[in-house]
Amino acid sequence: MPLQHQATMNIMALKGHDIMNILARCVLEQYIYDDDPDNISRDNLIRQSINLISKFPTIISYAYNVLRHHEKGRSLHIRHPDENFSFAENFLFMIKGKGQYTPLEVKIIDLALILHAEHGGGNNSTFSVRVTSSTETDTYSSIAAGICSLKGPLHGGANLKVMGMIKEMRENIQDWTDTNEIDRYLKKLLNKEAFDKTGLIYGIGHAVYTISDPRAILLKDMARELAKEKGLEKEFAFQELIEQRAVEIFMQHKNGNNNKQVCVNVDFYSGFVYEAIGIPKEVYTPIFAMARIVGWCAHRIEELNFTSKRIIRPAYKNVNEIQQFIPLEKR
Repeated sequence: MPLQHQATMNIMALKGHDIMNILARCVLEQYIYDDDPDNISRDNLIRQSINLISKFPTIISYAYNVLRHHEKGRSLHIRHPDENFSFAENFLFMIKGKGQYTPLEVKIIDLALILHAEHGGGNNSTFSVRVTSSTETDTYSSIAAGICSLKGPLHGGANLKVMGMIKEMRENIQDWTDTNEIDRYLKKLLNKEAFDKTGLIYGIGHAVYTISDPRAILLKDMARELAKEKGLEKEFAFQELIEQRAVEIFMQHKNGNNNKQVCVNVDFYSGFVYEAIGIPKEVYTPIFAMARIVGWCAHRIEELNFTSKRIIRPAYKNVNEIQQFIPLEKR
């Protein structure tokens, strides 16, 4: 059944405060519309993957518009995808409406989707998909597991944290060109005295990339173009200066005399880009899922066709001392 028909039937039932939760539920529901949902042959996996990838922009857009209607009392807009539009343009069309976006915005969303599509397979959500796939469960259950993993703020929600941090810095730093003032605020962040008081500078550092994150470099170049188009050069220059100072301050604070390199990661500029385009913050992490599902599906196909077909399971080692049994009534 085409997604727009499914949405007509179910659109008012997609209530929820988090689009990632709605997305996971919608993916699980696709199982009942699949005539062969449990078939894990390669051809069927490819069919299911293409089907899900193509539907993600529509599911996310419809879910946002329903949330916007229910939570904010706004008019309910349901725009069906146009087969003449690209993947990225369809998403912007369904979120913002016809004529409400520019060619540069389409180009940047397309780039962002490519940059977020895969990341070496070692990320949390992709591992979740591979672990569940190794049990030979159905595609919809496995992809839903990846969505639920990505939903966490330490994984897919990092760009929201970056934007919250930047917003607070814009409000509290008087001179956006004063490196000393910026340095003082960054030290407050690291000392758990500002923003969410976690001691983190969001968008700085990565588990794999140290010298540079190539994704961030590409997105930053596009962010600079977008800033010119939207008249946000001052905001971009401020964020670029924060990047430069944050790397230096972070290394001083964390490493002391250790010269271990850190760099800005892709989350640092993705939030800026989405904000400049006018994408609502509720959709930031779902965009990540819309990109990453390509990688998830590729890993699932590989797991079920080119590996040893053994279930992935962790091995835990108990390092505690032997404990004597104590009867329940004496505990």
